Amino acid sequence: MPTSDPEKLIAKADKQTKLSLTRWSADWRNATRLYEEAANLFRVAKKNEKAKEAFEKASKGQEMLSSPWDAAKHMESAGALAKELRNWNEVTDFYRRASELYMECGRPQPASDALAKAASALEDAMPDAAVQLYNDASAILEEDGKEQMAFDLYRAATSVYIKLEKYSDAAASLLQLGLAADKCNATNSQCKAYLGAIIVYLYAHDFKQAEKCYNDCSQVDAFLRSDQNRCASKLLSAYTEGDIEEIKRLVQSSTVSHLDHVVIKLARKLPTGDVSSLKTDASKEEEEPLDENDLT
Repeated sequence: MPTSDPEKLIAKADKQTKLSLTRWSADWRNATRLYEEAANLFRVAKKNEKAKEAFEKASKGQEMLSSPWDAAKHMESAGALAKELRNWNEVTDFYRRASELYMECGRPQPASDALAKAASALEDAMPDAAVQLYNDASAILEEDGKEQMAFDLYRAATSVYIKLEKYSDAAASLLQLGLAADKCNATNSQCKAYLGAIIVYLYAHDFKQAEKCYNDCSQVDAFLRSDQNRCASKLLSAYTEGDIEEIKRLVQSSTVSHLDHVVIKLARKLPTGDVSSLKTDASKEEEEPLDENDLT
């Protein structure tokens, strides 16, 4: 009758992988089966630390058997248990290793998914690590020509950047989303991302950067002819004129209401800072006399 004591299974498996005077070669096939059995028994018994270690060993076994797909699956199981144990550094390590193993199989989609799972787990505990994982997950999909599948990853990264109050990074993430959308002709997503980036800059009270972003994005014909462009143009005009009521009206528009939730939340708080100073600056520029020697 087979033993159902996971401790004994681990001990037996360990013995089969160690070389000695009587064992000249490791029996990874049998050992891996025992590690897998022990890991599942530990997991059912809620002995998460021991289950995690057993899945690590099972993953190593599958690698030794030249089966990176199964090795990756076991690494993901170890990562999920590390998450339960709130061992955040191990969460990163296990899911990154799982991603590498999936890439060895030529499977970028699950490789990206593994990094996204780690990022999602780390959002609160290690937000800086989370955004790096989201960005790495996006890069894998883009390199594989699957830009459309990266949209949610860019949105997730944007959300974390906003929580960290890293507004320039949040805007940059939205612009990357816009670029990815452009590559797969997802015009609506592209235009929404560009308007979102402009709103993030306005929320950070960086009017000059918002204006530059608008001008740069308007070089894209699809955005130039969009409702999102018209909304952005009106917003910037309202800022230049110091018209607080118009800004408040525009951020309640349906165009803004269809943006991503995190961007809508920022938009509804506009204007931030003193917009009257922008009106003063604009008036000064208008009043500057024409330099007859400047023909540009």
